[in-house]
Amino acid sequence: MKMNIQPSETQLEKWIKKYVPEKDLFFIQDEDLPLFEEVIGQVLLIPKDEFFNHASYRQIQLANSYEYWNLSKEANFVIVASENWIKELPPSKKERLLQIQLKMNRGLIFPLSYFSEVPLFLKENAVNEKEDEWIVLTADLWKRLSVTIKEHLMRKYAQQWDRWTSEETPEYLPLIIKKYANTFPTEGGSNCLAATLFAVSGQEWIIHEWVHPQTFKEKLSRTHQLVETTDLIEGDVAAWESADGQIQHASYHIGNQLFFNKNGQTFFNPWKVIHFRELQPEWSQYAISIYRQK
Repeated sequence: MKMNIQPSETQLEKWIKKYVPEKDLFFIQDEDLPLFEEVIGQVLLIPKDEFFNHASYRQIQLANSYEYWNLSKEANFVIVASENWIKELPPSKKERLLQIQLKMNRGLIFPLSYFSEVPLFLKENAVNEKEDEWIVLTADLWKRLSVTIKEHLMRKYAQQWDRWTSEETPEYLPLIIKKYANTFPTEGGSNCLAATLFAVSGQEWIIHEWVHPQTFKEKLSRTHQLVETTDLIEGDVAAWESADGQIQHASYHIGNQLFFNKNGQTFFNPWKVIHFRELQPEWSQYAISIYRQK
């Protein structure tokens, strides 16, 4: 039976605190450099390749907030700035910089309609594109918004990542899994592979990890083996793999065609109970493999 799930007030508070980083990142192209040459004395200008190999900027919450995976390949440099830098830019340069962020497909940009209220200062970071108006969030702007506006935005945006519906938590679930089923994380990073290994092992700390495919395979191979069957039993692990054998998604079967599942590595993606008939179509472009406890 379907049920609605919601983030708790505590979870919302933590999302608000962590979602917008304290430093601003702006992504630009080579051709944009002359425009900002006079105002980059107070920032770091980092070449793209060095930026994405830099330990400080590969942190999972930065990646999730700025949505690195969606960035335009045309971005050649990254401006790393304090929260005050953009406020001190000449209006024409600021407007151009914000327009470039929309073009570069940077994260932390929202339609104006996502905001429950529109204080005058919000329009300071507005960008118009055709008939749409967008707001580019920066650290300073985020601090000035009210808690009510922030909560509304978080709720609105989070539902673009995952449906806030799930199957009811079965009574027979082990307490350690039941603790997390149909709830939201407060930290970014936990992904489907971590959720699956947590359910397999019962090790609570694993659920908060960002597990990569090879690590997943190494650990799973200690307890499970590939089986040629489509008849699921409790404790099976389903993995969806690309043609070259790369795992794209994994989930833990808790019985009766129900899975303990997590989509993505953001805190907007809940750990939830989902039926196979809903899970399979999401990953049907990949081949499914079933792993069973040895």
